[in-house]
Amino acid sequence: MHYIGFDIALTCPSTEEAEHLDRLPSWNAPDNTLMLQAFEWHVPADQGHWRRLHQALPSFKAIGVDNIWIPPGCKAMNPSGNGYDIYDLYDLGEFEQKGSRATKWGTKEELQSLVAAAQDLGIGIYWDAVLNHKAGADYTERFQATRVDPQERNMEIAPAEEIEGWVGFNFSGRGDQYSSMKYNKHHFSGIDWDQSRQRKGVYKIQGHDWAKDVAHENGNYDYLMFANLDYSNAEVRRDVLNWAEWLNAQLPLSGMRLDAAKHYSASFQKELIDRLRTIAGPDYFIVGEYWKGETKPLVDYLRQMDYKLSLFDSALVGRFSSISQTRGADLRNIFYDTLVQLYPNHSVAPVTSFFKPLAYALILLRDQGQPCIFYGDLYGLQADVKDPMTPSCRGKLPILARARKLYAYGLQRDYFDRPNCIGW
Repeated sequence: MHYIGFDIALTCPSTEEAEHLDRLPSWNAPDNTLMLQAFEWHVPADQGHWRRLHQALPSFKAIGVDNIWIPPGCKAMNPSGNGYDIYDLYDLGEFEQKGSRATKWGTKEELQSLVAAAQDLGIGIYWDAVLNHKAGADYTERFQATRVDPQERNMEIAPAEEIEGWVGFNFSGRGDQYSSMKYNKHHFSGIDWDQSRQRKGVYKIQGHDWAKDVAHENGNYDYLMFANLDYSNAEVRRDVLNWAEWLNAQLPLSGMRLDAAKHYSASFQKELIDRLRTIAGPDYFIVGEYWKGETKPLVDYLRQMDYKLSLFDSALVGRFSSISQTRGADLRNIFYDTLVQLYPNHSVAPVTSFFKPLAYALILLRDQGQPCIFYGDLYGLQADVKDPMTPSCRGKLPILARARKLYAYGLQRDYFDRPNCIGW
């Protein structure tokens, strides 16, 4: 490993400036906010994570965390599923379905206890909403479908044929409680598996089309995985909107993350956001996951959404990843062509370990954006029990986070004038 030789310096105000800090606009501003992504992919599937987070709440509060993004809490297709393989929106670990009553993270009662305890401490909870697809269907159905080019979804590569797909959801463990909606072939636009032929491919279900208001990668990026929900169907829209209202009656949430936002209808997302803010108030926080290395698609999406939500700054994450792996990288351009909105430390774009303290300093100790710290950096990763990743920043991330809470205020002046040494 080659190390980049540079320092990041923090500058201090002059004596004269320090005497008049109380006159600056930021002096009486609210405390700096900080989000925590409170999970990582390899958290043990012991159904104990809600309890772990509950016990850790005072520690999170002590380092300045005031909002927690929790993992998808709906029932997955199997007991160890992280929730992105979502089966039932209305099962938060309450019903015996898919091999377990609890989700990977715990029971509904433990989830409610966590959210209530967080609320008592003044910590908001952000829900991770997986609304693009459904997984773990209860039965197959036969229907006509057309295979399309995976790299150009608007191009059909075979004539329509009858296939067998996993699209039937009857939620037998829950029955009609909370929602009587059952899903079948009429509620999905695509799948990626023909059960009858044991063949993988991207299939568009006849009588349906891809949503037009999605990302244009691969021609049309509506289809991502599993059984793809069709939001042109009024029953689908109504059921998901009803779920959003039901969820916020079950849990006093402060916001929501929209998973895979570029893969389903933007117009429906706007409808959902309007419904959520009608229910929970205008300050209900919404952030979208729109993973793209360039800024323009992110800005285009924000404009398309009428700026109703925030975005994770995937371009900045990519920049951190690139600089951390490039010898002699120029630090002066580290924020060039980025949104500097929300920074998630996510495994999608790896940042080398030596650079992580510097990356966190850049997002935690500056006045732009709203940073997010990562559970895996606080506690380490369990990707391989023989060689687990230890907490990043040599265990000093809590100190950096607390420094943000206590000291990162006042007028900021940037000194980005040398390629290997930047400061503010």
